[in-house]
Amino acid sequence: MKITVQSIGLTPHEPLESHIEKKVSKLETFYDKIHECKVFLKVENAADKINKTTELILAVPGDDIVVKKTSATFEESLDLCVDTAKKLLIKKKELA
Repeated sequence: MKITVQSIGLTPHEPLESHIEKKVSKLETFYDKIHECKVFLKVENAADKINKTTELILAVPGDDIVVKKTSATFEESLDLCVDTAKKLLIKKKELA
């Protein structure tokens, strides 16, 4: 699976990039037909404390799976995205 990270308005630091790599690569254990995963990182309204948005787009046969979460840190929003994507992938695999 190819993992692409795009950040809008910021530069992700190394620990964040390795966290993304580690978390997203685990998704393949739940569904092995993922072609690509695009990760978008964006800071929403700078005045809010909970403003770090992570969006995951998983390219799978059929429909792409899109998950978007916002929280106080990118790590936390990524974890929420991965948890939701995991449930969707398991459901997709059961239906196949």
